[in-house]
Amino acid sequence: MSVRILALVGSLRAGSHNRQLAEAAVKHAPEGVTIELFEGLADIPFYNEDVDVEGSVPAEAARLREAAGQADGFLLFTPEYNGTIPAVLKNAIDWLSRPYGAGALSGKPVAVVGTAFGQYGGVWAQDETRKAVGIAGATVLEDAKLAIASSVVRFAETHPADDAEVVADLLKVLEQFGSAGTAAA
Repeated sequence: MSVRILALVGSLRAGSHNRQLAEAAVKHAPEGVTIELFEGLADIPFYNEDVDVEGSVPAEAARLREAAGQADGFLLFTPEYNGTIPAVLKNAIDWLSRPYGAGALSGKPVAVVGTAFGQYGGVWAQDETRKAVGIAGATVLEDAKLAIASSVVRFAETHPADDAEVVADLLKVLEQFGSAGTAAA
C-alpha cells in the first residue's frame, strides 16, 4: 500500500527552516510514502463563508481542497510567530475544515512538527496547530512530535536533509502514520 501525505508549511519565507525541514521529509520519505509539498498557501484568501459557496470558492482554496482530498494524511510544519501558529497555516486549516463535518481533514491523520529560533522549538505553535486541526475533525497524531530548537544556529550551515538526527526524528514521525492505519505495515 502507498500513502500520500500532503505537507503544509506555515512559513512563507524563501529561506525558511520549516520549509527546509519539509524538503527533508520529502527527500527521505520511506518507501511507499509520498509526501507532496503544497505550494501556494500565500495565494489563498482569508477564509470567508460569503465566498465559500459552490461556484464561488476562490481557485487557490479549491486547489488546496483538491490536493487535501487526495491525501491520506497531513504533515504540518509550523514556525512560531509571537507564541502561536502563523496566520497562513491557520487559514489553510480553516479552508480545509469546511464544509462543516465533511472537510478534507475529517478523520485523516495529521502530524505537526517544526523548528523555531527559540529554545523550545516552537512547541506553543505546534500545540495550537494540533488543537485547531483536532477541532477541524482531523485525527491528531499526538505522539508524532518534533520541535527543533535554535533553528538559526542548528541549520546555519547544514540543511535539515543532511542532519542525520533530524532525518531519524522525521522518520519516527512518519512511522506514526503507520500506527494510525494509513501506512503499509
